Amino acid sequence: MRTEPATYEPGAVLYDTAAAEVGEYRGPSGARVLLRPLGGGREWEAEPPALRPATDRERLAASLRAANDRSLATPPATGGLERPLLPVPGCEACAWLAARRETARAAFDHSAVTDANVLLRQHQRKEHEG
Repeated sequence: MRTEPATYEPGAVLYDTAAAEVGEYRGPSGARVLLRPLGGGREWEAEPPALRPATDRERLAASLRAANDRSLATPPATGGLERPLLPVPGCEACAWLAARRETARAAFDHSAVTDANVLLRQHQRKEHEG
């Protein structure tokens, strides 16, 4: 008895048992099919008998791996390419805001670093550029 190969819709998440990889079904490629890693990447050809729907665990692991790859490939935002503002010598408010920024930077609190930069910029515009 001959069994027909399973047909999949584009976008279906499959497990390629021969490659031990999870991929998104792209379409037929001759007698084989094209799969692409979740999250993008180089496609590969797979034999239809080696494919099966991915389990929830396999799908989650592949999605997590793709998210980790994206986060490692994209450097964190620096908040601008300009140099950080320097405190005006002799100004207590500038010195206090700069110290607050350094404390936040040491604690890896990027939101507080940004807040301190905004406050320092506002202070300098108001008090030192008038």
